[in-house]
Amino acid sequence: MKFQPIIPSDFPALKPFFQNQKHRLCAYSLASVLAWSNEEYRPYGAITDDMLIIGAEFNTKKENRHLLLPVSPSTDYSPEKLHGLATKLGFESYWFVPEDYIKKHGKDRTESFFEVTEHKECHDYIYLTENLASLKGNKYSKKRNLIHQFHKKYLNNGNISVEQLTASSKSECIDFMQKWCDERGCSMDEDEDLACEKQAVINTIENIEIMEVKGLVLRINGEVNAFGIASYLTDEMGVLHFEKASVRIKGLYQYFDNLCVKNMLNGYKYINKESDMNLPGLARKHLITEV
Repeated sequence: MKFQPIIPSDFPALKPFFQNQKHRLCAYSLASVLAWSNEEYRPYGAITDDMLIIGAEFNTKKENRHLLLPVSPSTDYSPEKLHGLATKLGFESYWFVPEDYIKKHGKDRTESFFEVTEHKECHDYIYLTENLASLKGNKYSKKRNLIHQFHKKYLNNGNISVEQLTASSKSECIDFMQKWCDERGCSMDEDEDLACEKQAVINTIENIEIMEVKGLVLRINGEVNAFGIASYLTDEMGVLHFEKASVRIKGLYQYFDNLCVKNMLNGYKYINKESDMNLPGLARKHLITEV
């Protein structure tokens, strides 16, 4: 089994492995796998039978190299097989293993082959689509109020336009991402997580047609002030990969978030908004992350 770097142009060839896959973590979205590639981190893949094996290699933090669960539309690897696969390929850990997997195969059985560790900082945020679309109830009263303020100041004056993110708006969205990052310090020296996310956003926008993601752009007086990118995860769950909005405009993020849900994810029961981007710590032995 030989690993090869996987890049956005591989999307069509890899897509069949992700159809009907059951893992409900954002790490198992093909768009995420291909987008998160930069000077520090690279994804690699190998195909065996009906499975795609994905490995992650690090440039400086080489000890963080890891595997994901094999991705297949029909086959599931037992803990025994996972252990054998990791040993054969020379990896010491699996990252981003859903809690569903632990429950299905049993924690005791899994722990007979792996050290099972929960990484709370990497939990994905899952929401009912209906709740984020309707924003009903006291829980969402603050969001509704901020949206109302945004409506009053901007929408009622006709200053807002919304469009699909296409080839014609790519460069403007990348420019906006750069401005967003300039305000927060997205360089590797200042914040490695944000720097990696910035590159993932750029990778996705530059390959938006190939990677089959949906994109939405909001302009105020003709200038890009927000964009969002979403795609498929499972039959019931869509994933909102990136959502950036100007923090200087009160209520914009809340309004745009609601807009993204209604326009890009209304066909799914659940929405995955990914995690906080904090990478898990180094594990000794084989490690499975339960989230």
